[in-house]
Amino acid sequence: MKYTLRQIAIFLAIAQNRTVAQAAAQLHMSQSAASDALLNLEHHYGVQLFERRGKRLLLSAMGHTVRREALALMQQARTLDTLLMRHEEVGHIRVAASFTIGNYLATRVMAGYLRRYPQADIALNVGNSPQVAEQVLNDEADVGMIEAELQHRDLALLPWREDELVVFCSAQHPLARKPSLTLQDIRQAAWILREPGSGARHTFDRVMAPLLPQMNIYMQLKHNEAIKNAVEAGLGVGCLSEIVLRNNFASGDLVPLRLPQRNMRRKFYFVLPRSKPVATCVEHWMEDCRNLDQDVSVARVPQESARPGPS
Repeated sequence: MKYTLRQIAIFLAIAQNRTVAQAAAQLHMSQSAASDALLNLEHHYGVQLFERRGKRLLLSAMGHTVRREALALMQQARTLDTLLMRHEEVGHIRVAASFTIGNYLATRVMAGYLRRYPQADIALNVGNSPQVAEQVLNDEADVGMIEAELQHRDLALLPWREDELVVFCSAQHPLARKPSLTLQDIRQAAWILREPGSGARHTFDRVMAPLLPQMNIYMQLKHNEAIKNAVEAGLGVGCLSEIVLRNNFASGDLVPLRLPQRNMRRKFYFVLPRSKPVATCVEHWMEDCRNLDQDVSVARVPQESARPGPS
């Protein structure tokens, strides 16, 4: 490309004012600089854009054609400049979220965020917590959302909300009739869990650490729905976030099990790069996340109201 936007602006100013002197004054530059810019533009392309009529410059036939395209070009340039200057107002954002958050919470956040930024593009990538952290580190995501605390010198973690894991089984499983699980129940059950490295598995292993060597980890699956389906089919006992299980508990397909004296509460976190200032759109995304319904209660099974067995 042999022209610059500055040359095009000078050409349009001369076409409007019909003298180099007035065009230069309009653009706050010297007359000689404006004249040189026009001559260089004509020289590079071997065209004559103006015809001199006394002290005035009138567009040539080629000049009229060039002026039409130049006006369109400058309008596009101004539009691009405005877009770049106001990029925060558009709200484009890249979000990386762990499976539970990405599939059950982030999609709810999108509705409110798009009301704030109707023109925004939201890129949502879902993986386990280490994969989310990796995307933030590699600048593949503007903000991450994970289910387990992690330590990295280049990442900042901000607490978001509380969550709780719930042990569950199918409505037909023998344990569904028990008011609470005994240590023997825990050891003998066939456990169907998330894969190592996931946030849910991290919390489960921490809480159950003293019993883990004696437990039967029957299956390790990557997706929450696969675990729910396997448990519903009677293959074993699972442990997932209550957010994932609400509808299943409400319908009665799955049953929460009481695990006495074991606290499976945890926190969700935002993950941000330490090396970058927090963009306004990211601040608004986190604000919309915090404004989600905070009712995270789950229908537990207290001992005095245990699910009755079949008569």
